Amino acid sequence: MTGYVTYEDLKKAALESGRPYDVDMLNRAYQLAEKAHEGQFRRSGEPYICHPIHVALLLVELGMDTESLAGALLHDVVEDTSIQLDQIRSEFGPDVALLVDGVTKLTKIQFSSVEEQQAENLRKMLLAMSQDVRVMIIKLCDRLHNMRTGDAWPEQKRRDKALETMEVYAPIAHRLGISNIKEELEDRSLRYLDPVGYHEIRELLAEHEGQTFLKQVAEVIRQRLAENGMPEAIMKSRVKSVYGIYRKMFIQNRDFEEIYDVYAVRIILDSVAECYNALGVIHDMYHPLPNRFKDYISTSKPNGYQSLHTTVIGHEGIPFEVQIRTREMDQMAEYGVAAHWKYKAGVQGSDRLDERLAWVRQLLESQRESDDAGSLLQDIKGDLLPEEVFAFTPKGDVINLPAGATAIDFAYAIHSAVGNRMIGAKVNSRIVPIDHKVVTGEIIEIITGPADKGPSRDWLKIVATSEARNKIRNWFKKERKEENIQQGREALEREMRRNLINIPDDQWDSFMAEVARRQRLNSAEEMYAALGYGGLLVSRVMGRIKDEYTKLKAAQPKQPTVLADIPLHRQKGSDGVIVEGIDNCPIKFAKCCSPLPGDEIVGFITRGFGVSIHKKDCANAQASMANPENKDRWVPAHWETSQQESYKATLEIVAMDRDGLLGDVAVALGELRIPIYALTARSVENGRACMEATLGIASIEHLSNVVARLRRIRDMISVTRI
Repeated sequence: MTGYVTYEDLKKAALESGRPYDVDMLNRAYQLAEKAHEGQFRRSGEPYICHPIHVALLLVELGMDTESLAGALLHDVVEDTSIQLDQIRSEFGPDVALLVDGVTKLTKIQFSSVEEQQAENLRKMLLAMSQDVRVMIIKLCDRLHNMRTGDAWPEQKRRDKALETMEVYAPIAHRLGISNIKEELEDRSLRYLDPVGYHEIRELLAEHEGQTFLKQVAEVIRQRLAENGMPEAIMKSRVKSVYGIYRKMFIQNRDFEEIYDVYAVRIILDSVAECYNALGVIHDMYHPLPNRFKDYISTSKPNGYQSLHTTVIGHEGIPFEVQIRTREMDQMAEYGVAAHWKYKAGVQGSDRLDERLAWVRQLLESQRESDDAGSLLQDIKGDLLPEEVFAFTPKGDVINLPAGATAIDFAYAIHSAVGNRMIGAKVNSRIVPIDHKVVTGEIIEIITGPADKGPSRDWLKIVATSEARNKIRNWFKKERKEENIQQGREALEREMRRNLINIPDDQWDSFMAEVARRQRLNSAEEMYAALGYGGLLVSRVMGRIKDEYTKLKAAQPKQPTVLADIPLHRQKGSDGVIVEGIDNCPIKFAKCCSPLPGDEIVGFITRGFGVSIHKKDCANAQASMANPENKDRWVPAHWETSQQESYKATLEIVAMDRDGLLGDVAVALGELRIPIYALTARSVENGRACMEATLGIASIEHLSNVVARLRRIRDMISVTRI
């Protein structure tokens, strides 16, 4: 194991930390992990046991406790080896078992999609985190070490893991206040997602030699603070993270020189009063930039971050940020919730921990009201955005919301009853639309109506927070149950008709009950209601319905198509179709299946216009034949082969959008010398074009030749008959 990190390195780091670790428990955890992972290697070539040791080392740096380190050493044994969770529980106690189980992924459960599995993994971790936040701290360290060794992954896996880290894990680290881990996760993810932009910023930072500048400035400030009665001030400096600069340069379209907080000096003092005194000294020394002062001491961020920020111009003409905070605030800024273990502060620390985990419980609580597992990922990405806005109620209460939140989100953040009764809003005493985007510092007054007013369904498309979305859904769920059931059933039946899915009446109830069970709901009515109030998406249910319908069709014995018993003397019909027993009868071709010569067909005697011709395997025809009332109206039919006639067929043509595409299609059809009755074209998403062509076709074989010719056109994606 030469050159690799070893358990001795972990023991040395634990000893040097000065914390009273239970060495016996750590020894036992390491021995079990080493034995379980024996013979396993990582993609990088190092023995697998190096990974849990690295994770445990990161936890030592954060100052975490013995159970956390043991959980880190054992976090992969249940998932990747034969060790069972019960064995860990009996040997190390329920706390370590909870940590290991919370970090372990749900690999043994089958899911219908990658998104659903990802959502369930995340839900499990958040649930465990709401019971013990150490689960997520271990998971963040696990992900950090994986990202540090990500070069060994295949290219696509690197990008997938980087995107998941950027969208989920870095925002969680931010909400837990662990800034060092958050910034490193973002920087390492950016290196895989946009290597060109990443290296460009690294080169810019190297050119400007900011560390030398910061060292000089910090020394000047330290001397001035000592002259003003603050000799104990601790000075630190930092250069903004690569991703932080990337966001401003490439997303906000600024030049490097326009970013004023690339360099920052941090002043750490003993009391809040000294912080404000130091702010006065800084503004006396340097020229402050307007609108660049932020007081996060009086109004802390949702993750508990507190500090004074001001941006000033140095004597060299270089702008830099000054951050002023107390020692406790600095510990919280560096370690976030991990500071609860590193610097225990009795009851106060526990209260703060509960307060800062409230968002997890709120997210999980709102998810229980939603029946769509996939929406958890959407809520995570929406609610964990690093940018927040702060607005005030008329009484001066501060409401924290994610960037992009509306006045409706503000109302529901105050109370669900305020949101449900909202009819308008005032910002700084002026009426604004209810979809007004909240800006930091605004004083927002919500105008309410009568108690039974209730929200609008359209608000679901406007709100930005999952809290508001779920409170609106809950109102409809409780107050409009019958309406929801009716709307949900109608929406589902509409989609089923569109997909030509026809469930016999005698099997409808059992069929829908099974679909509801597969959605983890107790009854079909509950499913209809969820569809009605928006807790469940019709598209999600349709996937299950198609699966169940396929099983239903496969389980039914194939019935021979029984047609009316008509003497088999053939009479010539119109439009090249012969209907058995009926002479010179008006014929029309059914639009639901558009039969062509060569298709097996049947005729349906309509009430008012002769015979409607369907393909024999048409879903509508099959359903109608099964109905005893219609049985006698279906008659045998076939194509007249002695004459060549033209029949209308419509093709859907999808290709990459480009100049000259429509001309190429028209030329190809002209070369085939076939009549064109209609030809429409439009641009669709993803740079594609969609065309519909109604053509004169002689037979199935003729149609196949036309399709084959069109498919040879450059940039063609698909040609299908509709």
